[in-house]
Order: sequence, then structure tokens, then C-alpha cells
Amino acid sequence: MTTTQRRPIRRALISVFDKTGIVDLARTLAEHDVEIVSTGSTGATIREAGIDVTDVETVTGFPEMLDGRVKTLHPRVHAGLLADQRLDSHRAQLAEHGIEPFDLVVVNLYPFSETVAAGGSFDEIIEKIDIGGPSMVRGAAKNFASLAVVVDPENYSTAAEAVAVGGFSLSERQELATIAFTRTAEYDEAISDWMLFQLAEDDAEAEEQEDEQEAESLNILDLSEEDAAELGFTATLRYGENPHQRARLAVTDPDAPGIAGAEQLGGKAMSYNNYVDSDAAVRAAYDHERPCVAVVKHNNPCGLAVAEESEDIAVAHLRAHGTDPLSAYGGVIATNRTVTLAMAQQVKPIFTEVILAPAYEDAALELLRTKKNLRILRLQGEYSREIEMREIWGGLLIQDADVIDADGDDPSAWTLAAGEAADEATLADLAFAWRSVRAVKSNAILLASGGAAVGLGMGQVNRLDSCRLAVSRANSLGEHAEGEAAPERARGAVAASDAFFPFADGAQILLDAGVRAIVQPGGSIRDEEVIEACRAAGATLYLTGTRHFAH
Repeated sequence: MTTTQRRPIRRALISVFDKTGIVDLARTLAEHDVEIVSTGSTGATIREAGIDVTDVETVTGFPEMLDGRVKTLHPRVHAGLLADQRLDSHRAQLAEHGIEPFDLVVVNLYPFSETVAAGGSFDEIIEKIDIGGPSMVRGAAKNFASLAVVVDPENYSTAAEAVAVGGFSLSERQELATIAFTRTAEYDEAISDWMLFQLAEDDAEAEEQEDEQEAESLNILDLSEEDAAELGFTATLRYGENPHQRARLAVTDPDAPGIAGAEQLGGKAMSYNNYVDSDAAVRAAYDHERPCVAVVKHNNPCGLAVAEESEDIAVAHLRAHGTDPLSAYGGVIATNRTVTLAMAQQVKPIFTEVILAPAYEDAALELLRTKKNLRILRLQGEYSREIEMREIWGGLLIQDADVIDADGDDPSAWTLAAGEAADEATLADLAFAWRSVRAVKSNAILLASGGAAVGLGMGQVNRLDSCRLAVSRANSLGEHAEGEAAPERARGAVAASDAFFPFADGAQILLDAGVRAIVQPGGSIRDEEVIEACRAAGATLYLTGTRHFAH
């Protein structure tokens, strides 16, 4: 047999799950007097188009069985597929048993991978493991010397053309067989991968059950201090978030101890809430490269400001305290520079829970130690935060730490969307506000002026309320002479929003209060409305393309 010799197509077996294009192919076969043998729903589809079909069960003498699991698994089908018609002995055996050979097999398989991807149940996925289909495909592909196998609707047109020119050549049949074997190999690999995953999940579930049993018998809070210390828990705290909750502290990385391993230089023992607020304060202060002071209360900044390198850190503290003097009472103060005597003198009259810094001047430390209840912590090493974890019921969330390193965090990459380009001082305030707003719980709005926050709207369930809160706090909490109204600090300030404005109404609140420039991520479908509101107000608007939610 030469590679160009064609075998006429007189009898075809069709069994497909995907019915795309099958009627057109069947019609072409019928027009060329090809007998069509087909299974259940495929046969019904072809018959509904007015095309004659011989049911497989007529050929086999058996009905479909076991909910369709057995249809074509029969010698009258597979002998017709596997008989090497070049051999006299094979042709004789077919004749002896009254079996007719097939010249074309058109099969596509149950959608196993698609069912897995769609989230099918275990039983649904099992039922999409095709048995008869791959058996027919492999049998026909093995016997490409005698018949052609088509497994892809994209090749139906090729089959239609072949029947019109006297059938497929040997090389064409071999090419189709290669496609068929590739398809069954991929199919089996997908099933194998899924089965292995099920086994892995079973093992993981067993391990999880073992871990849960072990955890039930090994509650860290129930251990003695000595046993807990062996597991890395360095301190037993007076209580947790509330007095009825137990709490312990562990240093997870002795080489980078951070706040958990900070050196305490004075004051009472740290509480659970002290650690939580201290972490938020250090994060806020260390987000800035310039000298910075952050004042935090209940895990939210209530004061934040920077100073020039040439200025005493006391300048930043004075501005940060001025953000919200009322809320600073009982707060946590963190700075990324050495605490000077001048700053210590400002801190001393203010009731403060914790102060954290990389270093203290001797005179400053001596003065602060006179406040017996003030917890004084010295931070060690370079600030670093690579990952963040949060426990949820039944699991653990882990993510990269949100740091100021996205493309949109660089003011030179911002897009000017409205108004005139900011001058140097305004741009510096916008950059400060943008760096600072990520420390504020979302939805977050931060108003800034002169390198200091002057109004904070945080933790609201809609951005409109955060805007109102930021303006209200800016205009009501500023220092003022006795008997005088607080200054309207929102007027002339700049604003940063940690995420886009979904509507223009939030931005309009800021603009109506006199905010002269805004920086926000952008990306809302109503960005143009926000841009137009800023244009109408003559305000500058920058878009960063970067979001900094802090939930």
C-alpha cells in the first residue's frame, strides 16, 4: 500500500459528546451513501436532521447498559475497528461472524477537564471519565492502515472532503491517528492528575485531622511558661485584647525581632493592645524616608507628620500631635529617628501608653523614665516586612506586605488628570499624604498640609462618610485660642484617598471644604465625573494607578 492510496469510506461509526458540526458531516456522508452507525444522543441528533442512522444496539444486539456506561464495548464494534483489512485472515473472520468493518470513526470524549474546572461534584467528575470513547479512538488509531479516526470537530471538513475524493490516503490516516493518540494521552493525563490530587487531598485531610487532634491537646495558652518558652513564646501577657482573654507573645525571627523583640527601657509591661498599636505606629512612621512621627490610637493613626533632616524630630512630633490632640491622649508614639530631649519634653505632659524609636538621647531617656507608666521601647535593626498573615476561621491568609514600592507610589509616575501641575510644595504634601494614607484603615481619606496630617477619615463603610469625617476632624480638632473657633484646616490642604472615588460626591465634599489638590488611584467607571468636578473647582487631581487598602 502506498502513502497515496485511498480507502473508500463506506461505513462510519459516530459517537460524540460535543455535537458541534456533526449534522453537517453526517449529511455529507449520507449524500455519498455512507452507512452511519451511531450511539444514543448522537444518533438522535443526526436522525432529527432527517438522516438515516443505524443504532449501535442494533449492531451489537444489546441495549445501552449501566446508565450509558456500556454502549460500544462489544466485539461487533471493536472487531469492526481493529480488523486489519490488508490480511485475508482478518477479513475471513469478519465474514465468519457476520461483522462489517468500519472505514471512518468520528469520536470526541466526555468533557472531563471541563467538568473539573466547572467545580463538578466527585460523582459528576467520575461519570465524565470516558471509557468507550477512548477505547474506540485507540482501536481506530492503532488500525490506521485500514480506517481513519477523527477526534476534533475542526477536522470534520477534512473528512467531508475525503469522502468526496475516494477516502483518506495512508499518510492522512496516520496523521489523524497521531492526533488521536495525543488526545487520549492528554485525556488520561488529566484524569491521572485529578486522581493524584484526590489522593493528596485525602492525605492532607488526614494530616489536618491529626493536627487538629494535636492542637486540641496542645493549646499554647494552657502550657506552663517554661514549656511555652521552649516553643519560642517569650512572654505571657497580663491578658489579651480584653481582660477575659489569655495572651502570649512569640518572637518568630530572632535575627529580625522587630517590635516583638524590642528592648524595653522603661515603664510597665506591654499589653496585647500595646503591641497591636505599636505595630501600626511603627509601620506608619517607617513608611517615610524623612524624619517622621506617628501617633496611633486603636490601630489607626490620629497624628502623622514629617520634618526636614536638618530639623529636630520634635518638629515632626509637634505637628503630628497637632493633627488630633484629643485622640493623642493615651496613644502610642513611634518615630523613625532618635528621640531628642526637645521631643521628650513635648511628650512628657501628654498621657502616652508607649513610645518607640531606634534610639534615645541620654537626657531624653532620663526624662521619659520619670513617667513610670510610659512603656519605652528601643527598636533594633532595619525595618523590614515581607509577608503578612491573618487567621480566619478554619484557615490562614498570607500575602506580601503592602509597602511603598508599587509603580504608582512614585509621584513622577502619576498622571495629571485635572488642574495645573502641582508646585514643589504642593507635590511634596501630596507625596506625604499618599505615603501616609496606607497606614489608615480603609475606607481612608487623609488631608495634609505642611508635611503633617490635618484631617483623617478612616474605617467607614463608604468613602463618602470618610470624606465627611476627614473634613470634620480637620476643621474641629485643630489647636485654637480659648474662646475661638478651630481653624478650617481643610481649606488649602491636599487630600489622598487609598482607593478610587466610586462617585464624584466624595471628592466634591473635599473640594467644597477647600481642598486644592487630590491624589487617588483612579480606575472607577466614573473617573471622568471626578475629573470634571476637580476641573470645575480649579483643583489639581493626580491618578496613581495603585491602591493601598488597609483592612
